[in-house]
Amino acid sequence: MPKSRGRPAGRGKPRRPQRPVRELRLSDRLMRDAVTIVSEDSVLEVERWASEWLGAAWSDAGLGEQEPEKMFHLEVVGRASTRPSPHGLAAVAALRRVAAPGEWSMLDGTLEILSESQPAPPWFAAPVFEPVRAWRAVDVWDSEHVLFVEFAGQTPHTLMAQISLAGGVLVDKLAVLQPGAAETWDQLREPGEVPMPAVECPVEVALAELADALRTTDMTWPRHDDEDFLELRALAWSRCLPYLPNFRDWSPMGDEERERLLDGFAPADDTVARSLADLFLDYGDGYMTSGPLCWSPGQVGLFLADWLPRKAALDAEQRAALPEVLRRWIRYALGSRAVGPEWIGPVVEAVDTFLPAFEEAFDDTAAWGPAKQIAAELTARGIDLSDPEAVEDAMRGLNAERLARYLT
Repeated sequence: MPKSRGRPAGRGKPRRPQRPVRELRLSDRLMRDAVTIVSEDSVLEVERWASEWLGAAWSDAGLGEQEPEKMFHLEVVGRASTRPSPHGLAAVAALRRVAAPGEWSMLDGTLEILSESQPAPPWFAAPVFEPVRAWRAVDVWDSEHVLFVEFAGQTPHTLMAQISLAGGVLVDKLAVLQPGAAETWDQLREPGEVPMPAVECPVEVALAELADALRTTDMTWPRHDDEDFLELRALAWSRCLPYLPNFRDWSPMGDEERERLLDGFAPADDTVARSLADLFLDYGDGYMTSGPLCWSPGQVGLFLADWLPRKAALDAEQRAALPEVLRRWIRYALGSRAVGPEWIGPVVEAVDTFLPAFEEAFDDTAAWGPAKQIAAELTARGIDLSDPEAVEDAMRGLNAERLARYLT
């Protein structure tokens, strides 16, 4: 018998094409993980579980996605309804506890349908947590706030929010702590730390500030990606949304108040110091959330390394006088707020810390804002920037030149 030499290449059963492994969507991963909360005893842990998944959906959304959590809810509802199961019902019920009011109708309708065929988890009907006490801690420079809100319910706890005000309002951290955390806050502070006593305040005041800060944080791009913040963002919103205040109307400082502050700082004939103080007030009035006199090390850094190089054109005399005049202004501003000398010192020292960054950025024309670029161009042409008519005439000429270049 002849020996077989084997099957020639290319013959036999056709190979099936290898399909790429589909990456699970976030909603698929949630549904798989939902089995862990079906028999959970603590409704607080259930809310934290749901908040963490919503935080992931919010964090992963692109710039153009306006309602990422709504789309996530739709996906979860679709999966839970297609294949009803106890863990599917638990997933929808958990999301419902921390969802925004606009999502309640869809989630409630889904829960009503699923409850007809699936058993509810033990925490399904647990009442919502109620806020009972609140504290507010503010540092000596009014550049950082820490809020504590105690909640009563199945698992009493404290919701803590750390809010930074330097460079705009931002919720830096969120945490769920034990009851009484606010009362031990002062004991946990190190002796050399900036004074920041926790003072009891009305619950509605603390929750309104938290809601306002969350709104501002949500408007910041790129999105805040601190892990603790993302995990508790939805939970925090569910607790404070009913207290969300209207947007605050901003109005510039009045001329009388500006003159009063300038007169208290420097005499009328000290034109260099007053012109620089005018810039300090422009920055403080427009960009310092707590008020134009609430300087801190962080505010000094933002002013010198970012705002001043982009916004202001300084002549040689102003630039030479800037460091010492800014130190004087910080002492004047914080002294008027009764800040102790030991806490004025670190703010004054921040001037030296950030001066090198100022020098580098101020000479980098690519970092200048449009207004500063135009001011520099007019100054180079010998235009007196304090003469409105001369500036207007020069601007017409400058615009005509740019239009001519564009057309040719």
